[in-house]
Amino acid sequence: MSKRKYDVSVIYKKFGIYLVLLALLVISSIISPVFLSKANIMNLLTQISVVTIISCGITMLIIENMTDLSGGSVVALTGCLCVGTYKMLIGWGCNIIVAGVICMGTAMVCGFSLNLLSGMVITHYRAPAFIVTLAMSQMARGLVYLYTGGQPIYGIEEIAIIGQGKIGNILPFSVIIMIVIVSITWVVLNKTRFGRYVYAIGGNREAAVASGVNVNRTVLKTYMLHGIFVGIAGVLYMTRINSGQPAEGVNLEFDAITAAIIGGTSFSGGIGTVQGTICGSIIIGVIKNILNLLSVQSYYQQIITGMIIVIAVILDIKTKMSGK
Repeated sequence: MSKRKYDVSVIYKKFGIYLVLLALLVISSIISPVFLSKANIMNLLTQISVVTIISCGITMLIIENMTDLSGGSVVALTGCLCVGTYKMLIGWGCNIIVAGVICMGTAMVCGFSLNLLSGMVITHYRAPAFIVTLAMSQMARGLVYLYTGGQPIYGIEEIAIIGQGKIGNILPFSVIIMIVIVSITWVVLNKTRFGRYVYAIGGNREAAVASGVNVNRTVLKTYMLHGIFVGIAGVLYMTRINSGQPAEGVNLEFDAITAAIIGGTSFSGGIGTVQGTICGSIIIGVIKNILNLLSVQSYYQQIITGMIIVIAVILDIKTKMSGK
């Protein structure tokens, strides 16, 4: 009996998230015949691209027993800065391609810089990541309103192709960028010394220090990489809606954290995979997508997302207790 229970536990730990995703896909296809249509699948992948990109960085941070609550606000700031810079450069007579490259670079530098600042405060002063990144969220939201004057930025039709364009009228650019970011994250976590350090820090910080790992430097680098990812997410988000909207991006960080936790990343650190996070992101996207297809009001989605977070945390705790 105990062996059977152990086998079930092992199967759940290894394949539970994939089985849940498969069951959800089957149920969704039964509930709505439109769900498995090519148009809806591409729309689903486009919708989850921004959250998935943010959750890649979030996954690495949570593995280190860190976090970031500023993602949504930084997406708004980097996205608005991107479209604002583009519009300014075009007004100066700059080439469209050059302006597009510069504005995307500006967004990534902005995301990098803000997360560098958060990381420096966290590592140098040993400040709680929760508090520091929450403060950064407030600062970034204030900065985006200051930059835009609280008004949307329009007139960016030429670079809207970044968030809206498709290859062969089938595969969206945003999905391709998401796949690239996910691939980079997988390589970083699984094939580099830096990735091993990330897991070591989250698994046992003291042991990592004793092994010669520069914890502060590794954590700081993780925040910096996450900042670049958030900057890219900001570009995709604002070009997809074809404008710079200072009020957008609210709660994106919570969707990203939820995706990571659902995907098996432990809040206690040391455990997590990017492939699990992708599954978590798809699960959230499928739930929202099927609710939209059924014309369910949006606030039910927030209730369900909150419930999923609680369930995922409970499962994480129970899994740890059973492993002791």
